[in-house]
Amino acid sequence: MTIARREFLQLASGAALALAAARPAFAATGKPIKVGSILSVTGPAAFLGEDMKAGLELAIEELNAKGGMAGRPVEWTFYDAESQTQKAISATRRLISQDEVDVIVSGGNMSGIALAMAPLAEAAKVPFVSSEGAMAIVNPVDERKWVFKATVDDSDVLQRIADYCEKKGIKKVAFLSDTSGFGQGAKTQMEIVAPQRGLEVVYESFAPSDTDMMAQLTRIRDSGADAIICWTVTPAGVVFLKQAMQLGLDKRTLIHSYGFVSAKYMELAGAAAEPLLLASLKMPVGDQLPNSDPLKAGILKFYRDYEARFGHPPSLYAAESYDAAMLADQALIKVDADPHRLPEGLESVTGYAGLSGVFNFSPERHSGLSKDDIVLINWRDGRFHLADYA
Repeated sequence: MTIARREFLQLASGAALALAAARPAFAATGKPIKVGSILSVTGPAAFLGEDMKAGLELAIEELNAKGGMAGRPVEWTFYDAESQTQKAISATRRLISQDEVDVIVSGGNMSGIALAMAPLAEAAKVPFVSSEGAMAIVNPVDERKWVFKATVDDSDVLQRIADYCEKKGIKKVAFLSDTSGFGQGAKTQMEIVAPQRGLEVVYESFAPSDTDMMAQLTRIRDSGADAIICWTVTPAGVVFLKQAMQLGLDKRTLIHSYGFVSAKYMELAGAAAEPLLLASLKMPVGDQLPNSDPLKAGILKFYRDYEARFGHPPSLYAAESYDAAMLADQALIKVDADPHRLPEGLESVTGYAGLSGVFNFSPERHSGLSKDDIVLINWRDGRFHLADYA
């Protein structure tokens, strides 16, 4: 065990004791709350889905150990979307019509899947707390009254990256996004953010399955862009890093989004990951946050509990699905455990310090996080490090 890892676990143990003393207790009574979840634990998105399923398992276990959601025991039904939108649609219909769930938590760990699930939940008036990224999952809000998101919006991540570019005097950037819903949703937001922040942008794209980006990267090299922002959750992001290094682009600022914050990807990239910055939520660097940060104690406790339960450290994505379940609980507490009023409850959740950030919802905003929840991190010595806090 490395010194950094040992110190992390020691900090986590202390945080766990402090939080346990403050944990509210409920007596589990009444009709169970039926929670349904869809994630992809097989197929191309499995590396995300496995972690997110584990985060949900831990959340459900913790909730039932303290008496359930708002004092009602939780019954959990899970389906594997297999990284396929059509399978997720079928599973969503099953959750709604056959399983008669009270709330759906997590949407396939792919934005395209969550986007397909959202209208079904909306039409059936079943609350859906998504742990996927694209803003269109919850927008426009007047068409998504029953849909909420436990992750940060692409626009806020891009604003945070723009802050960093401004700090470093970077005026021209390349935006290299995949053709999935996640990548193209971010491109749409970049086209809004860039003129607001005075950034000149060169746009390029690639398919999620691509294994060669030399053509795009050569054009980017010749454009004179000082920074390259890559937007994907797929292994193609490793191809980007390795081929960028081959072309000497590692001398420029390379940035990946929060969808690529994976130790597995960093290890696959090897030396090519060393110049990289990632716009991330704070969870991967929880032990490096200042003690004044409202998330630190909760992150350290989660780290300890997750590793004790599953035998390996948690990822950022496990924390996102955990937050989604805990937000449903917070909302139900506010509406006397009535699932039909869960949207009302979520819209009144403010100042809730989860693992991904401090959540503030409202009737006009169904994404609870903000730019302030984003940090920039890098990869050194087998773990992530805090590179830019504010």
